[in-house]
Amino acid sequence: MATIPPARPAERALAALICLGCFSMLLVAAWLSPSREGHGTHTQLGLSSCDWEAATGRPCPTCGMTTSFAHAAEGEFAQAAAVQPFGALLSLGVAAAFWVSLHVALTGSRAGRMFLVLTRPRTLILLLALGFAAWMYKMAVW
Repeated sequence: MATIPPARPAERALAALICLGCFSMLLVAAWLSPSREGHGTHTQLGLSSCDWEAATGRPCPTCGMTTSFAHAAEGEFAQAAAVQPFGALLSLGVAAAFWVSLHVALTGSRAGRMFLVLTRPRTLILLLALGFAAWMYKMAVW
């Protein structure tokens, strides 16, 4: 039986960068207090209110993502999904990416290669469709 060689140094370095980025997102989400309105949590970061919402009176495609991440960081997954279903899914994906990339960076495992499926056209189309469906959901509950 052939053994699989460990990840190359460049793969481990990329995994460390991904780990750091994911950890940063999760840390910021944990620091935020989710908005009761289901959107607008991003203003706690010093960002302005949503120009899209101000111009149209409707939610933007990413409306509620930050609020959803903040709920997920507090373990409130039902609220995260109710606020923005795609945001809840992304928060779980970021958490999984953190742990897998940490494992790859520390051990040289090739487990991170399973995420290459995310670059396939079918997967990207599915993710785009899920994001669009979540936006339509947000429009319906606005």
